[in-house]
Amino acid sequence: MSRRRNYSDSSDEEDGGYARKRRRQADTLDIEERLESLITRVGEKSTSSLESNLEGLASVLEADLANYKTKILKILYDCVVNMPQRMTVYTTLVGLLNAKNYNAGGDFVEILVKQLKEALKTGLHRNARLVLRFLSDLMNCRVIMVSSLLTLYNIFLDVTLEDGIPQARSDWYVYAVLSCLPWVGLELFQKRQQDFERLLAMIESYLKKRQKIHVTALRVWSVDEGLPQEEYLDCLWHQITNLKRNNWEEHELIRPYIAFDGTLCDALQHTIPTIMLPSHNDDSVYPLPSVVYHMFDYADVPDTLPPLPGQYSLERFIVEEHLTWTIAMNHTERKDCAGALLEPGIKFKVPLNYMIVEMVFGQLFRLPRPEYLELFYGSLLIELCKLQPGSMPQVLAQATEILYERLDSMNTSCIDRFVNWFSYHLSNFQFKWSWDDWSDCLSVDCEAPKPKFVRETLLKSLRLSYHQRITEIIPSSFEKLLPLKALPYYKYEEEGAGSIPGAAIAHRLMQAMKNRCSPEDAQTIINELSNSTNTNNAVKTDVFLQTLLFLGAKSFSHSFSAISKFHSVLKSLSESRGLSSEDSQICILCSLHGIWKAHQQMMVVLIDKLLKIQVVECSAVAKWIFLPEMSEELTSFYVWEILHGTIKKMIRQVWKLQKEIEEMKDKLEEYEHKRKDGFDLDENFDQQEIPTEDSILAKEEQLDELQSSQKNLFLIIFQRFIMILGEHLMQCEAEGRDYNTPRYKWILERLQQVFLLHHEQVSKYIGTLENLVFTSDIDIHILEVFQQFCALRS
Repeated sequence: MSRRRNYSDSSDEEDGGYARKRRRQADTLDIEERLESLITRVGEKSTSSLESNLEGLASVLEADLANYKTKILKILYDCVVNMPQRMTVYTTLVGLLNAKNYNAGGDFVEILVKQLKEALKTGLHRNARLVLRFLSDLMNCRVIMVSSLLTLYNIFLDVTLEDGIPQARSDWYVYAVLSCLPWVGLELFQKRQQDFERLLAMIESYLKKRQKIHVTALRVWSVDEGLPQEEYLDCLWHQITNLKRNNWEEHELIRPYIAFDGTLCDALQHTIPTIMLPSHNDDSVYPLPSVVYHMFDYADVPDTLPPLPGQYSLERFIVEEHLTWTIAMNHTERKDCAGALLEPGIKFKVPLNYMIVEMVFGQLFRLPRPEYLELFYGSLLIELCKLQPGSMPQVLAQATEILYERLDSMNTSCIDRFVNWFSYHLSNFQFKWSWDDWSDCLSVDCEAPKPKFVRETLLKSLRLSYHQRITEIIPSSFEKLLPLKALPYYKYEEEGAGSIPGAAIAHRLMQAMKNRCSPEDAQTIINELSNSTNTNNAVKTDVFLQTLLFLGAKSFSHSFSAISKFHSVLKSLSESRGLSSEDSQICILCSLHGIWKAHQQMMVVLIDKLLKIQVVECSAVAKWIFLPEMSEELTSFYVWEILHGTIKKMIRQVWKLQKEIEEMKDKLEEYEHKRKDGFDLDENFDQQEIPTEDSILAKEEQLDELQSSQKNLFLIIFQRFIMILGEHLMQCEAEGRDYNTPRYKWILERLQQVFLLHHEQVSKYIGTLENLVFTSDIDIHILEVFQQFCALRS
């Protein structure tokens, strides 16, 4: 009995102890959640002043530092990289904490420096720039010594003295320092003027000697109309120079720490631990340079609104930085992003709607590619219009008019995105637009940018609507730009089709397919066409493709179903005797184009399908696009949509195989370690799934072949570009006419687009391209495109 009672008492004690432990854990979690809520919400709208909220929060955190210091410092660092818009709020908070607890301030500085090193090492340049700026502003809060910050800046600027590095590396380090100066320039000027002047002289010297060949490739417009398009470092330097002329005084930034100057001045300051920057190697990747995008001038803004800051005004830089970080922090939630943009939490004395629209288009048109999905920018602008229906649609319409008027000098990649955005935007507003205002596009060459833009917009709108609807919204005067109805062209049923080779077989095949024949039966029917000549192989392919796709023309799903059912026949046709495999595939693509020439979206979707099921190869698609028969289509946007989709598919295949090989190696390595350490392999490993060295070697050989195909694909594309552009230039010179036609511009800038959109892969082949393709005997206009690309990453 006693034993039972003792056991029961012991069990109750254990249960009670476990319950108390769980309560303690729950209490700890509650406190940590409360701390996180208090820290992350400081700076939001409140009935109390920001200063009183900061002072109260600092006292609360000081009391909790003894038990929750690690958690508090982690939350603060998360705010550094995730809430850059409130940077000065958090630097003030850290300053107050440092004044109350010197050790906590030192620990946080160490965390920042550690994270700065890690961000630079792993290529997280955005985080590195945020941490550097935060460290800089901590100097204003008397947390960091002035001399220590100058030492850190000089370490960054010493990168400009390194040999054999790409300019993108030194550019980023200079930009990182330069972008901190609006916050700390005045303090450095007042306390270390001579050292600060030397630092500025070092930056100026670097900016004067750096090359800018790449700028032309990154400009949205080829000519400056009103506002100049400047490279990002040059533009920021002009803004900093203007700030210097004003004795480093600015009135745009919120500086809460000024209210606590008496408290912060008495605080002990820290030195920043010396850091060694990661050295450059072949795997190092740096942010690419950019051109600052401005589309509005002060004259574009109504007098009823605050004036628009000038291009070289520091206020413009600060507002643009704030909007940039707001988009970066909210780009996954368009509604939150729109709300945060319209209510920035800071009373900027600027026409905010104009600057928001300018910023969104600037990011959309950013070259080589936008930072986020194109669809995000379109959906963001729609949300902005919903939130401010009385003003935002008018600003957006004004921006659209400016873009339309400047189409003649707009980069082709940007026109692509303009078409995609505008058609998507129209589809959300019942396709209403004052088309008559753009009637000037009707009196110029149909290949000119303005009529081409209108036509391509209507073509994209067809994908989001239907032909009758588009016909109804367009004025009758625009009829010549209206796309044809997307109907299949089945030539074997046209009038006089009986004389076309293979027509009789086509009719038999049509009837057999309607009667649900098997793939074998279809193969037997088309085999009746003789295989003795290349011509008949092409006829056999055309008969089968035209008939199959005509029967599946009702929808994408019908076409996919037909292709899947007769996949074996398509595969055999792609490897026909009498033609090379690639030529057979080109025949398939020509037949596809023959029936669906009027339905561009169907072309894009079906070619992607044929690539996916390996009926055609990427190189065949590239060669088909540049065939003489496709010459008239080279200015159509859908052709380049197909080409870039093909390139991306090839790149994705290489990436997937590389990842698979890495996983196989990791698994084999883990298996070897487990075996050597004597672990029970039966429990942890499926013997059949463990890769062998032979299987890895086979995959690596497959990867070599795939990488060779990728390189060959780019060589094919660039060689075809040079042939077409070279022939045009030679013909114009022989005939004594101007070479700079709209068609020439479209194709030349498509070449530039291939370089920019796929720069990560193309850069691997610069040496080969320089030696085999873009040689010195190439026309200078073509060669310049290649040189600009090389300069982008040099």
